[in-house]
Amino acid sequence: MLRKFFNAIVLLPLAIVVVSFAVANRHMVKVSFDPINGADPVLSLNTPLFVVILLSAIAGVAAGGWATWFRQRRWRRAARRHEADAQAARAALDDRKAARFTSPLPSSTALLRPPG
Repeated sequence: MLRKFFNAIVLLPLAIVVVSFAVANRHMVKVSFDPINGADPVLSLNTPLFVVILLSAIAGVAAGGWATWFRQRRWRRAARRHEADAQAARAALDDRKAARFTSPLPSSTALLRPPG
């Protein structure tokens, strides 16, 4: 419930800002993908300005997330290795506990018992 409330507090103003930005920047711009011929580009696209800016922002966020994910690869690998080591240690401890309660007394304690 509280999570939905905080999502509404964050997402509602963000949606208002994005919609007002889109309404304010609706004039058409020419986006060219031809770096050689700038006067008469072969690959060009007429689109509203807000589409160009929003797609650029989305691409920047995606590239940043991708770069961060690759930079943290070493830490994720170490965490997996440490988790596997911890599970192996827990299993060994469980085996030792089980063996302690199920095994007979060692032969060295037989010497300590009184005869009889």
